[in-house]
Amino acid sequence: MRIWGKFFGFGIGFMFGRLGGAIFGLWLGHMYDRHQSQKAGLSGSAKRQALFFNTTFAVMGHVAKASGHVTENDIRMASSLMDQLNLSGQARADAQAAFREGKESDFDLNACLKTFRLISMGRKEVLQMFLEIQIQTALSDAQLDQKERSILAIVAKELGFSQKQLDDLLTRWQAEFNFHRSGGAGNQTSIKDAYDLLGISESMSDQEVKRAYRKLMNEHHPDKLVAKGLPAEMMELAKKKAQDIQAAYDRVKGDRGMR
Repeated sequence: MRIWGKFFGFGIGFMFGRLGGAIFGLWLGHMYDRHQSQKAGLSGSAKRQALFFNTTFAVMGHVAKASGHVTENDIRMASSLMDQLNLSGQARADAQAAFREGKESDFDLNACLKTFRLISMGRKEVLQMFLEIQIQTALSDAQLDQKERSILAIVAKELGFSQKQLDDLLTRWQAEFNFHRSGGAGNQTSIKDAYDLLGISESMSDQEVKRAYRKLMNEHHPDKLVAKGLPAEMMELAKKKAQDIQAAYDRVKGDRGMR
């Protein structure tokens, strides 16, 4: 809370106008403090947003390099993400520099993640979106080797996710990759992937399926994610995730004959 504007406003106002001047000075000081707080808030928000982007791409570079070399798929995915985020000019150059930094052998992954978790203030939805982006990077070539899996385990642990939570996300993202590749077509493989994408099993009741779907949609609702600290530029990613969840649910509903 800023008080110096009020303090000096009150003092100067009292000197020139006694009580009436002091009250007026106090009001002017309050307006000044509020303006400065808003400026600081915007600056802090911009810094958090920049850190989110730079950490995202730095860790992406580190994950991409884990398999031994960065593939064309890795570079294509990083560029596609920059396009989706409408990064251009200096912001894009910074993201590219962060990606290159993450590939360096002396990149301090743990320190980077600790800072990121701190600046994200532990918001689970934002941290999960970050982790999912790294999982997507690792699966960009449809394979997940042991080094990539080990790095993802470090990322998950530093962000506060258990190994089981990571395994569940990996299963869902592999299913999402397969679901996209099959175009959501009505074949048996696709229906299995639809169940996996939703994190449910065929043995669940219709009511349990509905609850799981609603929970996922609530976790990935774009507006809610932005309200919890996800940069607005990331909304397009959240929208695509929500669309995939909806498509998988529609596939399951159709297979079950649910209304």
